[in-house]
Amino acid sequence: METRLEQLLNFLKDSPKDPFLKYALTMEYLKLGQTVEAKKGFDDLIQNDPDYIGTYYHFGKFLESEGQKEQAIVIYEQGIQIAQQKRNFHALGELKNALLMANGLLDEDD
Repeated sequence: METRLEQLLNFLKDSPKDPFLKYALTMEYLKLGQTVEAKKGFDDLIQNDPDYIGTYYHFGKFLESEGQKEQAIVIYEQGIQIAQQKRNFHALGELKNALLMANGLLDEDD
């Protein structure tokens, strides 16, 4: 039986430009603790699928967990711009809250 990672890699062979599959693969790498592969996946999504809004929140959180808060803030700000352009208010709210937390202006309990 194939693992989820193997399934995603096989799906991606058939649809190598599918941003959802690339995102799902990146999140699977993250779940498996394969941070180098996860970082590559996030970088690819930002560069090649900048409108895939879900990337920004999770990439920012990943960067924060890696001790790269300044880079996370840049990613949150980029995501906020995309969310505003796309009028995706749910993502916009999440990204703004993440940015506030990264800047120490909001607690997770707020």
